[in-house]
Amino acid sequence: MPSRQTNHWPQTIGYFAVFVAIGLETASLGPTLSGLADQTHTQLGAISFLFTTAAVGNMLGSFFGGRLYDRVPGHPLMVSMLLLMAAMLALIPAAPVLWVLAAAWLVLGLAGGALDVGGNTLIVWVHGRRVGPFMNALHFFFGIGSFIGPVVVGLALTLSGNVSWAYWILAVLVLPVALWLVRVPSPLSPKDAQESDPDAEHASRPEPGQTASRRRATVLLIALLLLFYVGAEVAFGGWIHTYAVALDLSEAATAAYLTSAFWGALTFGRLVSIPFAARFRPRSILFVDLLGCLASVGIILLWSASSLVVWLGALGLGLSMASVFPTALSLAERRISITGQVTGWFLVAGSVGAMSVPWLIGQLFEPVGPQVTMIIIFGTLIAALIAFAVLLMADSPSRSRIPSG
Repeated sequence: MPSRQTNHWPQTIGYFAVFVAIGLETASLGPTLSGLADQTHTQLGAISFLFTTAAVGNMLGSFFGGRLYDRVPGHPLMVSMLLLMAAMLALIPAAPVLWVLAAAWLVLGLAGGALDVGGNTLIVWVHGRRVGPFMNALHFFFGIGSFIGPVVVGLALTLSGNVSWAYWILAVLVLPVALWLVRVPSPLSPKDAQESDPDAEHASRPEPGQTASRRRATVLLIALLLLFYVGAEVAFGGWIHTYAVALDLSEAATAAYLTSAFWGALTFGRLVSIPFAARFRPRSILFVDLLGCLASVGIILLWSASSLVVWLGALGLGLSMASVFPTALSLAERRISITGQVTGWFLVAGSVGAMSVPWLIGQLFEPVGPQVTMIIIFGTLIAALIAFAVLLMADSPSRSRIPSG
């Protein structure tokens, strides 16, 4: 049964560990893509379908998982999803054909999506109005997992020469998280917390002075911004390994560390961006972030034969991308009333980007050449910048009517 314990650290540590596990799973596909293609005797254009199946599973897990957390204790559900994740990671090296591999990644994405929405929901139930720093830390630990995952893959490739040991090690790393959470009581849902303590109810945010059509336009434009941003992030993290190997800029094991460098820079950027978020307006931060993203991918396009430039571009892109997603949500919060439905649209848009952009690169990688990877990512970031500019222009007439607090 849910508990109202006053020591929240066992729960909080559990959610941090869950997000490390999600990061391990998310970042493992890109560095193992070529190995999985060899395992299933599949071309890269076809194996890129795994990005789509994983994203579909993630979207389904987020949608249905959110409903389940309102109805059942959260920790048993999270433990079930962690065990399902470990099982799929262990079974992936045994998948002989693409459709079996795709089914495993669909289920893996579903487990990851349910854990994602669960961590974000339960940490709010635990900390209430004081959730801010804990939420930032939660996503920081996702970055930690995304950094560790490719390192595990690189070490496994160096020692064994295939991807099987990488997935088996990742499966084992997930199990202690499940063992931790199974011993910790689930937090109360808002409804139960309100019944036992009326002061626990969160005050609703007043609706800004916007017309319904302007509010819909704001939601649409921010959703488009997140669609293009998430698409570019997942595409770079998923394809930079294959891109570097195809252009002879790196060997397979070293390219896995390149993927880790990208995720590591993104994680470090999330940590150092916290004080900037307290001092600068979200639109200023987003503008600088997007320009930094374009500059980082741009230098990779201009000096595509340089291994050093690819490393510098990956590090710059990770740092520039670090605060885009949370800052976009902060920008939305200043313009509209954030509801679960609105947040859902933002997450769905991000999932669409995660499905479509890596898939498009996979269709063109072999017929056009590896350079298409950076061309598509650069174009996607241009589209994100356009959506951001239109958002500022469309919303400027109402800005003066929105309370500054």
